[in-house]
Amino acid sequence: MSEPLRTVNVGLIGLGTVGGGVARLIKSHHDEYLAAYGIDLKLTRACALAWEQAEAAGIEREAFTSDWHDVVTDPAVDIVVELIGGEHPATEIFTTAFEHGKHVVSANKALLGRHVETLAKKARACGVQIKCEASCGGGIPIVSTLEHDLVGNKILTIAGILNGTTNYILSRMDAEGADYADVLADAQAKGYAEADPSADVDGFDAASKTAILASIGFGTRVTTDDVYQQGIRTIGAEDIAQARELGYTIKLLGIARNTDAGVDVRVHPTLIPADHMLAKVNGAMNAVYVVGDAVGETMFYGAGAGSFPTASAVVGDILSLSEQISRGVAPLPEIEPYGHNLAFKPMDELQTKYYVRLKVADRVGALSETVDIFAKHNISISLINQVEDGKSGVSDACSVIFLTHRALEKDVQAAAAELASVDCVAEVANVLRIEDVGAWTEGVMAN
Repeated sequence: MSEPLRTVNVGLIGLGTVGGGVARLIKSHHDEYLAAYGIDLKLTRACALAWEQAEAAGIEREAFTSDWHDVVTDPAVDIVVELIGGEHPATEIFTTAFEHGKHVVSANKALLGRHVETLAKKARACGVQIKCEASCGGGIPIVSTLEHDLVGNKILTIAGILNGTTNYILSRMDAEGADYADVLADAQAKGYAEADPSADVDGFDAASKTAILASIGFGTRVTTDDVYQQGIRTIGAEDIAQARELGYTIKLLGIARNTDAGVDVRVHPTLIPADHMLAKVNGAMNAVYVVGDAVGETMFYGAGAGSFPTASAVVGDILSLSEQISRGVAPLPEIEPYGHNLAFKPMDELQTKYYVRLKVADRVGALSETVDIFAKHNISISLINQVEDGKSGVSDACSVIFLTHRALEKDVQAAAAELASVDCVAEVANVLRIEDVGAWTEGVMAN
C-alpha cells in the first residue's frame, strides 16, 4: 500500500452513543486503516456539550470544544461528522461546513429525509459531498449497496424492518403473548425505547429511512412527508395471536415499490406470511429486502442501532472520502440531487387484502349487518372468525376477525368509518393490511 500524501483530519460533532463509538473506532483502528488502506486518519476536533463526554470517548483536551462553529470553520478539518440529530443546529452545521469546503458525514435521517434535496444542492455548489450510510439501518451497508453495487438494476421493491424499537416490541408480544403497553413500559425501563417513544412507535423514524432509501433506489425525490405513516400503538396481543393462527406475522415495515402506477411508499404494521424472510427477523435487529430486475431478491440483515454498529457505518463513509483526500485528490462534488422524476401512487389506490378486528354486539343479526356494510363498499369477505377471549372490554360484545379479498384502501377506510357509526359495532379495534409479497418480485427478469 502506497504511503498517504497527508493525514485526513476529522471533526466530530456529537459524542453521545454513536459519536463516542466513532471516536473509539478511529483511535483503536488507526494503525489498521493505515496498513490496509494507506489512510492516516486523525480525529482533530471534537464537539460535545460537556468535557466529560469527550474524556469518556478518549478525546485529547486540545481537540475538545463545546462550540460546533470551532469544528466546521477549522481550516485543518477535511470531513465534518454530524451526530447530534434533529434539524437545528444540524442544518446550520451542514451548510457552514459546506461553505468552508468540508464534506459532511451524518446519521441524521430526520433531517435528510425531509431536506436532502436542498442540502445536496448546497453541497454540490460548494464542491463537496454528503455521506449518510448510518442514516438507514444502523450498521447495515444498504445506502452504498443501492448507490453502487446494485446500480446496474432497476430497483423494483425496497421493504424493510427499519426500526429496532418497534421490532423488539412486536417480537416480544409475539413470543410472550403480552400486551403492547406492558412491553413498551418494560422496553423503556431497559433502555430499548425512549421515554417519549413517538418517533419510533408512530412510524416517523421508519418513514424517514424509507424516504431516503426510495430516493436512492428509484432515482427520484421522496421526502418523509411523501410516505404514508401509521404506527403500532393499536396492535394488541389478540392481533398477534390471530395473525399467527392465520399463518402471518405482524411487522412494522417500510415499503417502497416502483410500480407502473407510480411510486408507492408507506410505513405501517403489516401482516406478512410467517415463512417470509422478513417475518423471521426478531428482537432489535433490522433487515432490508431489495428486489432488482436483474439480481432478483436480496436481503441485508444486521443491527439497526447501537454505538459500534452505527459507528461502523459512519467510519465507512469517512474512509470512503479519505481514500482520495489522503492522496491529495479532491472527491467529486455531490451529484445533482434527484428531482421529482416519478409520480406517486395515492395511498387510497392501494389494493391488497385486509385484516379487520371489530368489537361486535352479541345479538342476533349484528354479524349480518356488519357483512352488509362491507358489501356496500365493494369489499368481499374471505373469512370470519369470532374470538372468545373474554377481554373485549365492552359489555355484551365479542371480538370478530374479518379477512377480506383484495380491496381498495379507500373502500376499506370508508367501510371502517361507517362500521364505527352503527349501533351493532362497539369498536373498530384494528384495520391492518395483508401485504401481497408476491407482487414485490413482479418485473424480475427470467434467467
